[in-house]
Amino acid sequence: MSFYTIGIDYGTQSGRAVLVSLKDGKEVADHVTPYRHGVIDAVLPESGIELGHEWALQHPNDYIEVIKNSVPAVLRESGIDPELVIGIGIDFTACTMLPVDAYSQPLCYREDLKANPHTWIKLWKHHAAQDEANKINKMAEERGEKFLARYGGKISSEWMMAKVWQILDEAPEIYEETDQFVEATDWVISQLCGNLIRNSCTAGYKALWHKEDGYPDKEFFKALDPRLEHLTDTKLRGKVVPLGTKAGTLTKKMADFTGLPEGIAVAAGNVDAHAAVPAMGVVEPGKMVMAMGTSICHMLLGDQEKEVEGMCGVVEDGIIHGLFGYEAGQSAVGDIFEWFVEEGVPVYVHKEAEEQGLNVHQYLERKASAYRPGESGLLALDWWNGNRSVLVNTELGGLMLGMTLKTKPEEMYRALLEATAFGTRTIVEAFHTNGIEVNELYACGGLPQKNQLLMQIYADVTNLPIKIAASRQTPALGAAMFAAVAAGKDEGGYDTILEAAEKMARIKEEVIMPVPENTIIYDKLYEEYKRLHDYFGRGENDVMKRLKSYRTLSVEGLQDLPIV
Repeated sequence: MSFYTIGIDYGTQSGRAVLVSLKDGKEVADHVTPYRHGVIDAVLPESGIELGHEWALQHPNDYIEVIKNSVPAVLRESGIDPELVIGIGIDFTACTMLPVDAYSQPLCYREDLKANPHTWIKLWKHHAAQDEANKINKMAEERGEKFLARYGGKISSEWMMAKVWQILDEAPEIYEETDQFVEATDWVISQLCGNLIRNSCTAGYKALWHKEDGYPDKEFFKALDPRLEHLTDTKLRGKVVPLGTKAGTLTKKMADFTGLPEGIAVAAGNVDAHAAVPAMGVVEPGKMVMAMGTSICHMLLGDQEKEVEGMCGVVEDGIIHGLFGYEAGQSAVGDIFEWFVEEGVPVYVHKEAEEQGLNVHQYLERKASAYRPGESGLLALDWWNGNRSVLVNTELGGLMLGMTLKTKPEEMYRALLEATAFGTRTIVEAFHTNGIEVNELYACGGLPQKNQLLMQIYADVTNLPIKIAASRQTPALGAAMFAAVAAGKDEGGYDTILEAAEKMARIKEEVIMPVPENTIIYDKLYEEYKRLHDYFGRGENDVMKRLKSYRTLSVEGLQDLPIV
């Protein structure tokens, strides 16, 4: 008898559920539910309250709608007996966090609080806590806090502590009303099984938790702000459990919503990119997994803990039990290409694409493929949403160099593709410099399935072979694999993620190999990229940071700024 699990991947714009066979990892059915409210970055729903720069919020109801819509949909599409489904798991973009009350309900549900933006979910790309992140980094460095090295020397504004402190700074009444600050992945799990616990992945990578040391000590938080002294004992309290842990069982309410059997295993939450690693069969060092979508998360396994500039974290058992999981990333990739198509492409391109039966991305990819590396004369920096690795600076902005009156949209498009590949090479070289091998790349997510030129450019720029996921929903497959582990062998699942990976992981047979003559040219272009990267990113010219500050300064404030 064949058994199944369901994995749900919560992305930036939508959630997708897959029904997976435990026999071979094949996806029997999948369904996507777009978020009704999308990314809330301008005004709050209903109240119309305007948000500031760098805000990015979401509505918790959107996550529940994914469960209510997509889970029944995959059951209907597959036609299988729901009794054969033995577990459900999820993965999430992170750090995506929210304040909840004593009943685990989001504060934005309360009529008296929903007009306050700080009661809503702060999406991973909410960067409005940069001031708090800067102060955390400064204090940690001054005090010699050993945790700082585990995160590449800098804490990101995207992470839990900076976002919590922003709430305390700007809305202390909301901080006081909050019973706990939780990751969205843990909150959704609590809605599935009625048990709120914290998973070691988000706690380790996004909330400074360590398997041996726990959170940073109270003295550190007190030094930051006396009001934060007891943060980890109170509003970040709760058991931290390993990946694959059975968080609980599906409640009757959720069983009624979904059509799944009451009482099946619910796995502890996970992070999207991390869940993708075993789903591609990567369970050993030397293989970097790139989860490529709106952004990229770069995941790598190691057998020892080392310091790497700008890494998002190294966590023991953070991806695969028994190994150290390294994470790095780029804050925008697919988002950059989407921005260019929506904001930077002339009307004639849209018209020609339509006439050829292509979408604009396909049209630009086809046109850009006709160019040799370096032929456009363009070079770009991939910082349209700041830089996550290796600079960890959300105050940086994008740049394109070399444009002329003859520059074509497809040349600019190709330059943006190349820029993101250069960003990935910077990350790979940071690992190499610190003695951590990267011998091949594995790619999953929407971009590898859609853009062949992009993947060839990545192979050429990094001079590494690339293997592509066979699954179109790799993180969701990984979540389904951890659900099988949560269910356990006695219920038809697996006892370890290694066993699940051996049976369920899937990659395509094709391997994208670097083209030798292209790598030579890209080596030269990368040297130029690095010069720009270091000039604008390492303090020699902070013009990008100043330009961002000018957006919000008054005339008087501008007059007070020093002349550079």
